[in-house]
Amino acid sequence: MTDVNKKQEKMSALFLYLLGFLLLWEWLRPVDALTDTGNIHIFLGFLFLCLVLSFSKVQVVIGTLLKTVYILYFIHHYYFEGSFFQLSWFSQFWDDLILNISYSFQMEWNALTFEFRSLLFFILLWLMAYLIHYWLIIRRQMFIFFFMTLVYITVLDTFTPYEADGAIVRTVVVGFAVMGMLTFQRLVEREAIVKGLTSKGKWGLPLLLMIGASVALGFGGPKAEPIWPDPVPYLTSYSEDSGGGTGGQRVGYGTDDTSLGGPFIGDDTVVYETEVDQRHYWRVETKDIYTGKGWEVSSSDDPIPFAQNEGFPISSFNQEGLEVKELTANVTSVRSYPHIIYPLGLKSVSTENVSYSFRVNEGLEKIYTLEADRTAPLEEYSVSYDIPRYSVNAMKATKSLEQAELSQEFIYQYTQLPETLPQRVKDLALEITGEQETWFDKARAVERYFGMNGFTYDQIDVAVPGTDEDYVDQFLFETLRGYCDNYSTSMVVLLRSVGIPSRWVKGYTEGEYQGPTESGKRGYTITNNNAHSWVEVYFPGVGWVPFEPTQGFSSNVQLNFDSATESSTEVETPETREQPDVERPEAPEETVSADSTFSWKDFWTKVEAGFVEHWKKGLILLGVIGVVVYIAYKLRLKWLPYLLVLIFRFKKKDDDFSKAYLTLLKQLDRYGIKRKEHQTLRDYAEYVDYFFSSKDMGTLTSLYERYVYKGMLEEGSWDQTRELWENLIKKTIA
Repeated sequence: MTDVNKKQEKMSALFLYLLGFLLLWEWLRPVDALTDTGNIHIFLGFLFLCLVLSFSKVQVVIGTLLKTVYILYFIHHYYFEGSFFQLSWFSQFWDDLILNISYSFQMEWNALTFEFRSLLFFILLWLMAYLIHYWLIIRRQMFIFFFMTLVYITVLDTFTPYEADGAIVRTVVVGFAVMGMLTFQRLVEREAIVKGLTSKGKWGLPLLLMIGASVALGFGGPKAEPIWPDPVPYLTSYSEDSGGGTGGQRVGYGTDDTSLGGPFIGDDTVVYETEVDQRHYWRVETKDIYTGKGWEVSSSDDPIPFAQNEGFPISSFNQEGLEVKELTANVTSVRSYPHIIYPLGLKSVSTENVSYSFRVNEGLEKIYTLEADRTAPLEEYSVSYDIPRYSVNAMKATKSLEQAELSQEFIYQYTQLPETLPQRVKDLALEITGEQETWFDKARAVERYFGMNGFTYDQIDVAVPGTDEDYVDQFLFETLRGYCDNYSTSMVVLLRSVGIPSRWVKGYTEGEYQGPTESGKRGYTITNNNAHSWVEVYFPGVGWVPFEPTQGFSSNVQLNFDSATESSTEVETPETREQPDVERPEAPEETVSADSTFSWKDFWTKVEAGFVEHWKKGLILLGVIGVVVYIAYKLRLKWLPYLLVLIFRFKKKDDDFSKAYLTLLKQLDRYGIKRKEHQTLRDYAEYVDYFFSSKDMGTLTSLYERYVYKGMLEEGSWDQTRELWENLIKKTIA
């Protein structure tokens, strides 16, 4: 009979854990739908692991180790190159952790990297899994979490594109089932109801009928019209009418980049709506002449015409040497622009209006739309393009201009710098890249420089260079504060200072994710807030490769590290949704790709920032912490009683007596005085008093029984019995 009861209790606990997992799943479904976060199954797997370990009652130390390994493995899998068992990647992760902790203390939330955000998300799920265990098994009360889940889902259903009809039904069914089971278990414990299939059936059958009837009535009953109008349009209009402020330049796309700098005012005006297979940046134009104040374009050649579905006349990369995947995207232009936006690797453009054709300015690489040979805005069009996987080995093959075998005209065009550029800018470029050998490693070193040397993303407090000041020099050495134009321009200038061809690109980020479309693609809305600029670096034999120096942005570039352990390294990470003013700040490390190469030289460069320590120190610290935790666990009978006494010394209410008594029972069990099965509290108290040669346990047990059966205590009971309780607790000191 005992074994049967144990099996029934275990099955009940298993069912409760399963229902708790389903409730937690409802919290992750909107994340998958609204944030365009990939690999949600990884986080679901982590939740499942946490609940399985709790159900199996695995020791805390072992469970913590398993969860930690799980987290580190998948962070490595999606963000780092090389084998998981090679400790070189851990030094990069440690660098990133220290850097993000410093950002957190500085409250630079938007600068946190994707690696760190993923780590925080794992920790959050860890805590939620523990809370589910606490509410289900210890407290046996789930109403607060059930209510919070319903509020969370309904708010998202009201204010976001997430459709929560099915989620609400699932949550109600699961929530009622959980609360019904927990209520039954509480009654069994309080009223001493005999456990068995009969009593569970008498309770469970009406519960199932009630849940089924409620769901059926909800689906079949008549639906009244909303009493209140949709609040979203009102809130939106109110925001537009009352927000904004006056003065300052508004964010968005503009053609004049000759004088950069100064603050921006955010603008939520929608300019494009897109349907894509995966997120990417949208180009409008490139510029190659840096004047010291801003950008101009050198080429004044006649535009190159091309027709619909005709190959785009300008190639961005060497398709023969790259692995590419052909994709299509649909664009709806909300504003009347005479140009189009397009991704890197464009192959062709098409539209339903056959009277339209196109022409591209070779210097700007800006595509204009023509109707009857006259520029005219185009409302809807589709683009076909190739997404490449860049070979890291191919990019690392180039180490100097002499080796690159490029034309002098090309080199001059894309390494041009003004004669007035301060020497200290060039010196800084040499300092950043001095220990790197290849163009690729030098570009990555410059890209990472901004995330580790005190630079701050800001759109308001942004300086304008004076008459005798250089725009890049001012940003690098004086203000260290700015937005995408500051970062991207500075990276181009630094690369050109060491002879690496590069250019400045402007356009838009992917925009705000709106959910799946009828075509099966992902829908995005692009506003003026998504206007952005970034960098493209030229590698012989490869072509133009995007880099992203601005803190808070990821260009979603795919890299092929040409090894058996690393294939495609770019994955769609748990993203922040792009909604900055000019652009949204993000992680310094999350730039060209989520992957990064490691070298000791680059590592020691990071050490100079002051935040990064040697990876061995990190391992030693983790080892010391592990040893301390293990020793503390083994010696818990020596220090835990003192801690319990200290905790309950500050509790003053009589109701705290019951908690103190239950804590005493657990401590006695740890000490080795275990309560036998079916042994009453009074018999157990006699055994404890006999063991310690006292009468304290009997006194406390009598008071506890009166509390259980009468539901109350006499005033001052806890103060009168505290000393007895402390005496017993202290006797358990090993």
